[in-house]
Amino acid sequence: MSDSTARQCQVQGTVAPGFESVRRLIEHDMRTLAERNTQLCVYYRGERVVDLWASATDDPLFSPDSIINVFSSGKSLEAIAVASLVGRGLLDYKAKVTEHWPEFGANGKGELTVADVMRHEGGLAAFDTSLDPEDLLTDNIKQNRVGRVIEGHAQRFRKGDGSKREYHAVTRGWIVNELFRRVDPAGRTIGEFLREEIRHPLEADAIIGVEEAELGKVSKVAPLGFGFQFLQSLKPKALGRRITHGILQILGRLLRLIPSLWKGTVRRAPAPFKGMKGIGFFNKREVAMGETPSANANCAARGLAKIAAMMSAGGRWGEREFLSKDAWNALHEDPVEADMGFSTTHFTQGGVNRFVETNATHPRLERELNAGREGFYGWMGLGGSIFQWHPQHEIGFGYVPTALHVLDILNERGKAYQAEVLTCVERLPSQQLLGRPEMKTEAS
Repeated sequence: MSDSTARQCQVQGTVAPGFESVRRLIEHDMRTLAERNTQLCVYYRGERVVDLWASATDDPLFSPDSIINVFSSGKSLEAIAVASLVGRGLLDYKAKVTEHWPEFGANGKGELTVADVMRHEGGLAAFDTSLDPEDLLTDNIKQNRVGRVIEGHAQRFRKGDGSKREYHAVTRGWIVNELFRRVDPAGRTIGEFLREEIRHPLEADAIIGVEEAELGKVSKVAPLGFGFQFLQSLKPKALGRRITHGILQILGRLLRLIPSLWKGTVRRAPAPFKGMKGIGFFNKREVAMGETPSANANCAARGLAKIAAMMSAGGRWGEREFLSKDAWNALHEDPVEADMGFSTTHFTQGGVNRFVETNATHPRLERELNAGREGFYGWMGLGGSIFQWHPQHEIGFGYVPTALHVLDILNERGKAYQAEVLTCVERLPSQQLLGRPEMKTEAS
């Protein structure tokens, strides 16, 4: 992407009165940062107040309804699915996994609880074998092709610091999907549940397991090259740096990460998928069609924001209850503070992170993870995506880019939009935006 292309980029869509600064911010970023296709959608108190999209590559197929791999943002979709079982009295977070899946207990895993798995404390952050993408198709999952791998696996924890929390970047979704289909009375996978119980009734595009007819809606992701990011990081921001962080910030993060990665179990493990040679692997048709809930949900920002809005409203949307009050509460309860390697996190028993207030006494990475997101719950995805909700302010937030800024490990590029939304909300008169079905459209 050339600088001239970026400068010509037009942001399309609408914002409500009071949120104009969010549009100005994304217009600035689309002109100045290394972007391709981007969607940003925000709900406030049940109204869609930001609905913006842009293509810096003039992609004629890109629209607000395009679906994009959101990587780990899908973890919050799987958390909602599990909470639905809790709400129906079919599952308890404190129960052992073996109560519903006896074979899981082999090789010393018998004491693991559902909450342990949801908090990334299962000792299964990486498998000792690569999975075939074909095994992750819904019908093959139901033949227990993935389940057999998990059943035979032993736990491994990172060395030295005594913390059991290690980021289950890909594997948590595989484990949880096996548990879900065993507990769900209809034997559905998370992908099937999401399609039937969330996507269609809520009219929100969030898909785990893309169907053949939907492949044409997928907008492919493209990671920035590490060489490009390194050269850009050497530029001062005032001289047109195309990424968020400078070289000193990036090196500081890497120095913090290296010891943790060295002690972790993922470093010694094979790639999660057979044939995987880079992030572009996730653009493959056979991968998109499989179910990897923790790393391969394909979503539109509109869909994520609407689901997040439902979550911010206590699990209800309109007259429909998607999560009972008890299930919603249980999902958000018992956040436990623990170091996950790159930062201290506060994962609840239901598997979503609570973003907290920090101050100068907290480590720098913890401040940078949380500042600007205070009060949000949820998670985020490799390279940029964010799917989070703010119950206190009733904000549902969805941000989905196709340009992956992989060295922005805390997704601060998207966090700038969250912080701006919070600023806008705090400025609004209390009566504004209630009962407003229409939004102001600004000129692009």
